[in-house]
Amino acid sequence: MEIRNQTSVSDFLLLGFSAHPEQQPLLFGLFLGMYLVTVLGNLLIIMAIGSDQHLHTPMYFFLANLSFVDTCFTCTIVPKVLANILTQRHAISHTGCLVQMYFFMALTLLDDFLLAVMAYDRYVAICLPLHYTTIMCPQRCLLLVAASWLCSHLLASSLTLLMSQFSFCASHAIPHFFCDLLPLLKLACSDTQIFQVMMFAEAALSGVVPLTCVLLSYAHIIHTILRVPSAGGKHKVFSTCGSHLSVVTLFYGTLFLVYFQPSSTYSAEIGMVASVVYTMVIPLLNPFIYSLRNRDMKGALKPGSTSSAWD
Repeated sequence: MEIRNQTSVSDFLLLGFSAHPEQQPLLFGLFLGMYLVTVLGNLLIIMAIGSDQHLHTPMYFFLANLSFVDTCFTCTIVPKVLANILTQRHAISHTGCLVQMYFFMALTLLDDFLLAVMAYDRYVAICLPLHYTTIMCPQRCLLLVAASWLCSHLLASSLTLLMSQFSFCASHAIPHFFCDLLPLLKLACSDTQIFQVMMFAEAALSGVVPLTCVLLSYAHIIHTILRVPSAGGKHKVFSTCGSHLSVVTLFYGTLFLVYFQPSSTYSAEIGMVASVVYTMVIPLLNPFIYSLRNRDMKGALKPGSTSSAWD
């Protein structure tokens, strides 16, 4: 399919999957199905947690926040992709591109921080069970979530403001399906050295630090599990943490593949494939991972299930 550059200087072209016109109907159906299942699945989790008193605990409070963020994250990216495929109009304004990039970064960072908070919650529950209600009190849970929201939006806004100062070269064609950081940097005619230094510093702060928190939490959890005498007890603890570990592995694996590299070595093809995983596949899998492996969630999602308070 030929892309006609009829946009003004203030516009970008999201080329996305336009190089394969014969695959457009298949991609549209696939992405639309994934989008609908993702939104429905995450909203069901939020509704189940909100309606069942048994799930009014810190673990499920964080899970509800993660589901909400995943819903917003998907809505930031996928509708524009579907519209581009359906209409074959690939233009996005300069302002619209920056807004999409901002929300993409903010929600990705928020996912990152929430996964670290959830790992800390599991550490306290398993390694310090007698102090759990004291440490993970409602006020501290709200503080952790509020701090995650604040930090993610501050970090995203700083990079977006820097990006807004750049001038871009004549092509304005982004070889991606959304306005991502590295493809935009490839088009910048301005000096991006300060931006790249700041980007790697923020990646270390928002990526390495939460990941270290996750790894340390699970190191303590595994050490505690190995001291559990019964095989049944070990299996119960592993099943509690297995869902979270699956999501963490998928999330960090794809992000490190794309963002922990210099922009000069960025590959558009690898970036596109990895981006499909963390923008569409992971938000789609989260509801299934957390509900199918969780007896309480499966009970809350059953039709006709009733909520009851703690005894």
